[in-house]
Amino acid sequence: DQLSVLSPCSAVLGISHASYSGLEESRLSPIPKRAKPTYLAMDKENQIIGYVVPIFRGSQEYASGLSDTEEARMKESAGYMARRNLFTSGLEMERTEQTSRKVSVRQSAEHISLSKRIYENEEYHKCMNEDSLMHAPKFVIKPRSHTVWEKQCVRLHCTVSGWPDPRVVWYKNNVTIDPMARPGKYKLQSSYNVHSLEIDRCDFDDTAQYRVSAMNSRGELSTFASVVVKSMFIKYSSQSDGIVSEYGITFETNIVDGFGVSFGREGETMSLGAMVIISPNLARYQPDVQWYRDDVLLQPSKWCQMHWSGDKATLTLTHLNKEDEGLYTLRITTKTKYETYSAYVFVRDADAEVEGAPGAPLDVTCQDASKDYVIVTWKQPAVDGGNSILGYFVDRCEVGTTHWSQCNDTPIKFARFPVTGLVEGRSYTFRVRAVNKSGMSRPSRTSEVVAAMDPADRTRMRGMIKPLIHYFSHYFLSEGVVPGRPKELEVTEATKNYVVLSWKAPGERGHEGIMYYVEKCVSGTDSWQRVNTEIPVKSPRYALFDLAEGKAYRFRVRCCNSAGVGEPSEATEATTVGDKLGEGSQHVFLKAFLCPGTHRFVCHGLVTGESYVFRVKALNAAGLSECSQESEAIKVKAAIASPTPPYGISVLECVRDSMVLAWKQPTFIGGADITGYFVDYREVINGVPGKWHEANVKAVSDRAYRVSDLKENRKYQFQVRAANMAGVGIPSLPSETFICEEWTIAVPGPPHDLQVTEVRANTLVLLFKPPVYQGRDPVNGFYVDIKEADAEEEAWRGVNEKAISTNYMKIKILKEGETYVFRVRAQNKAGVGKASEPTEPVLAETKPGTTEIVVDIDDDGVISMNFACSNLTPDSKFVWSKNYKEITDETRITVATSGEKSKAIFNMPAEDDIGIYSCAVTHTNGESSSYTLSAEELKKLLEISHDHKFPIIPLKTELAVELQEKGRVRFWLQAEKISANGKIEYVFNDNTLSQGEKYKMNFNKDTGVIEMIMESLLQEDEGTFTFQLQDGKATNQSSLVLIGEVFKGLQKESEFMCKEWHRKQGPHFVEYLSYEVTPECCVFLKCKVGNIKKETVALWYKDGREVKGDGNLTFTEGVLNLEIAQVRGILMFHISKKDAGVYEIVMKDDRGKDTSTLNLTEQGFRDLMNEMFSHIANSSTALKIQSTEEGIRLYSFVSYYNEALQVTWHHKDSAIAFTDRIKSGVVGEQLWLQIIEPTEKDKGKYAIEFHDGKGGLKRTVELAGQGETTSLSGLILVLLFSDRARVAGGLPDVVTIQELKALNLTCNISGDPVPEVVWLKNEREIVSDDHYIMKFESGKYASFTITTVNTTDSGKYSILVKNKYGTESADFTIRRKKEGRQEIRETSIFA
Repeated sequence: DQLSVLSPCSAVLGISHASYSGLEESRLSPIPKRAKPTYLAMDKENQIIGYVVPIFRGSQEYASGLSDTEEARMKESAGYMARRNLFTSGLEMERTEQTSRKVSVRQSAEHISLSKRIYENEEYHKCMNEDSLMHAPKFVIKPRSHTVWEKQCVRLHCTVSGWPDPRVVWYKNNVTIDPMARPGKYKLQSSYNVHSLEIDRCDFDDTAQYRVSAMNSRGELSTFASVVVKSMFIKYSSQSDGIVSEYGITFETNIVDGFGVSFGREGETMSLGAMVIISPNLARYQPDVQWYRDDVLLQPSKWCQMHWSGDKATLTLTHLNKEDEGLYTLRITTKTKYETYSAYVFVRDADAEVEGAPGAPLDVTCQDASKDYVIVTWKQPAVDGGNSILGYFVDRCEVGTTHWSQCNDTPIKFARFPVTGLVEGRSYTFRVRAVNKSGMSRPSRTSEVVAAMDPADRTRMRGMIKPLIHYFSHYFLSEGVVPGRPKELEVTEATKNYVVLSWKAPGERGHEGIMYYVEKCVSGTDSWQRVNTEIPVKSPRYALFDLAEGKAYRFRVRCCNSAGVGEPSEATEATTVGDKLGEGSQHVFLKAFLCPGTHRFVCHGLVTGESYVFRVKALNAAGLSECSQESEAIKVKAAIASPTPPYGISVLECVRDSMVLAWKQPTFIGGADITGYFVDYREVINGVPGKWHEANVKAVSDRAYRVSDLKENRKYQFQVRAANMAGVGIPSLPSETFICEEWTIAVPGPPHDLQVTEVRANTLVLLFKPPVYQGRDPVNGFYVDIKEADAEEEAWRGVNEKAISTNYMKIKILKEGETYVFRVRAQNKAGVGKASEPTEPVLAETKPGTTEIVVDIDDDGVISMNFACSNLTPDSKFVWSKNYKEITDETRITVATSGEKSKAIFNMPAEDDIGIYSCAVTHTNGESSSYTLSAEELKKLLEISHDHKFPIIPLKTELAVELQEKGRVRFWLQAEKISANGKIEYVFNDNTLSQGEKYKMNFNKDTGVIEMIMESLLQEDEGTFTFQLQDGKATNQSSLVLIGEVFKGLQKESEFMCKEWHRKQGPHFVEYLSYEVTPECCVFLKCKVGNIKKETVALWYKDGREVKGDGNLTFTEGVLNLEIAQVRGILMFHISKKDAGVYEIVMKDDRGKDTSTLNLTEQGFRDLMNEMFSHIANSSTALKIQSTEEGIRLYSFVSYYNEALQVTWHHKDSAIAFTDRIKSGVVGEQLWLQIIEPTEKDKGKYAIEFHDGKGGLKRTVELAGQGETTSLSGLILVLLFSDRARVAGGLPDVVTIQELKALNLTCNISGDPVPEVVWLKNEREIVSDDHYIMKFESGKYASFTITTVNTTDSGKYSILVKNKYGTESADFTIRRKKEGRQEIRETSIFA
């Protein structure tokens, strides 16, 4: 196997398989000398029978894995090949006896050849060892010198070889080129030993000798190349310049007080100027002053005016336009050199005449002007108004006039348009307007004046007169010649609006002027049609309009003159009318700094701290491209500088060989965070400072550092430097001289790093760090001292009498406007140590704009602390702390910052979160605040948080129902507070209702009233109605159950109101027919009518018989009256059963009729009579006693007596049985009781009772001899119950009142002590509010008022009075009176 592995390689090297010994292996092998290995094959008798090729093993150096570089691999390969070739030496030593002569000759030849190969391989591997592989750098390709124009880019490149790889450095005039010094100016690249230097936008200062140096461990090599930058604007001439340097004068030019980046608006005037100092100052010497815009030389015109005053150059832009935007450069050129100064000018578009219209097009120019034809080009507006531009309109104006005429009827899409129809020899100017769907833009700035003439004529006009005269003489004298065919006809432009043809004039045309006819035909046909039939074309260029888009055409041209029309030219290839420009179109013009493969633009006017994104559009004659992808947000940062020196170096601890130093932060950090500090020290011997040494190589972030490796009892000074991303600042002043000796004092050292935060008018917070040196015992407290900044040292006084254990303290004894300094002392068991260094003076004031931490609970119940700062800088950060230790673990609190606001959110508020929370804003003037979260405050916040998590929309009223006009049913409720975003869901029996014909929903967001209206109630509408409210997370609902008798009653009432509404559309009864009994016992029938007119008539009926006679009808103010006594035609007041009957009244006219019926039969008549009897009873007089001849007479008078009146006489509360001795009777209006021959038994109380079908009425008198009357029983009752609470009266049993009216009831209350009064509705206590008003005045009078009666007020009411002697109540019922309806009397209604 070993031989098979080696065979291929051996064959290549020409090695034969023969015996081998390793005798010479040690001479070239890299293996260290040791026991020589044997490569001979032996048999059992130790006889040599052949050789063995061993498996190759490299040296220990290769086995260690050091072959990663190319150098190591080459070494490994060299060693391997050397070993392999060594195996073939001495092949003939052991086999000479066994071979023949022929074999010996062959082997001898092979040995000679092999020896030669071994020698060659040895020489080759000598070059492959480590020392031979390394070689010095070598420039395979050297950089070439270049001469370039200004503003161009140049690239120098070279190819370098060498091992190890050389390090390449570029130099300009022997100064190292640093790409970071001028970002974007230089670009260095290295790839595969090819190195390049790219110089962007070369200027005069880039003219220099450039050197590239390649260096490695074997040496260094350099080569040179020159770059010469030539001005593309100034051409020096030895005759005109008159080189001044030959007289020994060299001018130095400096541009000072230059103009900065400027911003203007279209229509304004802007001036740019700079002071120029030229030395030496020669009288009457004027330099060459030139102004450029985007590297284009400006010429004086009405738009820009230039002025030189001897020391100041000024450029005035009289009427700014968008074309004036760009990079303006002032170039001051003397005889020996020039200086330039540049700044960008931004021009904002003027407001469009129509909102949303685009800005004006830019850079209108004229090209290819001929006798009757000119191409007008322009650039798309910078502002499109928010809508894409639909096209452009081109206007022209003849020079000498003010009339502008539109050249195209429809908008053209491309920014290029051929204008035809010009008059030869006249001059024109052009302008362009853009249009989008919002409107037309303002016109662009007018173009330069262009003359309509043949280019050849224009050239001849610039030449001499004689050739022109000679030309015209030949023109008039020569004979007419028919012109030949036009040449080189081609389509130069093809868009969907037009196609442009161009050609050359024929060679055979004579001296007479020629004109052209253009013909076209549709591709695939041979039907040619002349385009310009009326006016021949004079120019060899023509634009064809009105072509069918998408079709293919061929074109040809004929020449003509006075001699005739020539043959047509060769036809063009088929051209399809479409949206693209031909090869002759203009290309892109970008307002940017362009380099090969690079597009750069410097954006000015950005605000520090703001973030911006950028995008780019490309522009050509067809318009603007789509926007590129937006860049990432780039935040503009302020310029930074290295910080100023720290100060206040002090010693915190000292041991035998080290000292701990502390210092204060620099007053100015350079606009960037301090990244660290560097400490230097030096030894002071006999007052003479030594050399400074670095104490730390790596920057330290804290303002305290232990300097080690000092010598005991030696004196040292220290200095500190601060560093930020801009670099390391200058060192501080040397500190005091400190002795390095170990501190052995028992008390602690001074605290350090004192900081003042949360400064207010009367308070501040002082932070500090404990001392580094603890003393013999640990520190157990701190004392804070204070004094006015300008006070003496003796003015120090303590703030706290008892030592504090925290590293912070809130000081509350400040006076507003005073300036203070503070210091801190630490104590341990041994005592109070040395005071710290005092703080900087602090003014006690609340700075304007100071804000505090605000605790907020959002709608989700999340508790957060919020802090806002309006004075942020780009590097400012919000730092939240708990107990003045920065919060880094967000397990309990999450910090979120956005813009000028930051919040600390409690993840799960609990007792572990109690403490002092503070927020400080870095890189500000001490913006900070704190908030103390106590246990009580936490409990309060948790309660509010729960309310926010589960909010409820408050309701003023629950869901109620009411009937409206036409019997419509209105369900409504009123929310106390609900936003405009609130949502309402209407549910009936778990089914959601939606707006439609049956349901009309309305939500008044101003009042919070929510209603649903139904036209009527059907049987299927019985059930539960629910309003579900949702406003954000807040919810609520209210339900109303309409089932059973409640639903039926509401449905019946709704139907009744619907009928009533229809009834009231014509004459109708507002109050139905009823009767009235006057105190004189006259009975009248009456009713109240409405919606009547003159034609309305009223007819009375009794028992179906009309009551005739106009005198029987009275009509005043809508009330009809009829006296019953007049119905019978007799004028008497006695009413009897004859008057009983059914009375009816009918109201009618052309709109309809209404009927009201009153049944005065049976019960109706009895009710009428009872009411009359009541009037009679009320008119009765008190009982009187009169002595008569027969005995005693008791009597009473009434105003009117009816024989149907029932009267009962009582004696001692028992009805009197009439006998011959006791009789009763009526005489006129006198009712009497006669007692004949009275006896002792007749003494007592007598009463007369009048019966009216209700409670009746009694009149009483006491018969006790001598005619005296006494109420003994009433006196006893008063004595027994005078102290008990009682309702003395005044309340009715039933109150019927119309809706929306006010009701007031009053009653008298008695009792001692004064009773307590309670009002009840349906057995539930009523609370006084705006609807129900209850009063109890003077301990006697109780009143009950309903401000506005509605449907819900119907029910049973009670008044309950009580004191310690007893309780009494009185009940009454309130009924809502429905308009036009009698509830008790039987009434028939006809509409």
